[in-house]
Amino acid sequence: MAANDASTRTRGAATPRERYRAQVRAEIKDRAWEQIATAGASALSLNAVAKSMGLSGPALYRYFAGRDELITELVRDAYRSLADALHAVAAEGTDLAGLARALREWALADPHRYFLVWGTPIPGYQAPEDTTAIADEVLSLIHISEPTRR
Repeated sequence: MAANDASTRTRGAATPRERYRAQVRAEIKDRAWEQIATAGASALSLNAVAKSMGLSGPALYRYFAGRDELITELVRDAYRSLADALHAVAAEGTDLAGLARALREWALADPHRYFLVWGTPIPGYQAPEDTTAIADEVLSLIHISEPTRR
């Protein structure tokens, strides 16, 4: 029966281990956002994040290869959050001014995310090129809403 249970499990359904891993990764990111909100992105420390979770620093390396990978995930999350906010207003048929207001509202609601993306560069961190895909999505929304010039 156990073999049948495994074969009937829906493809794509996460195992308990995968769900736990996703939960821990989410908590690590939440704690990292808290640290960024209080001390700034350049002060982000995996050891401090681990300590706030009651873990050792090396334990976090099971979830993220290092500080840069964690920062990259946070940058992607920030861009995704902005893209989602802009998509929501773009779906309503808003103009460029409406998109600008949505961006401003997003920045005011999540200033630490805004500053991670557009603030002071983090010393020693170089964002991978694939992080620009979501940024390009954001820019395409702005381009689509831009009035045609004559």
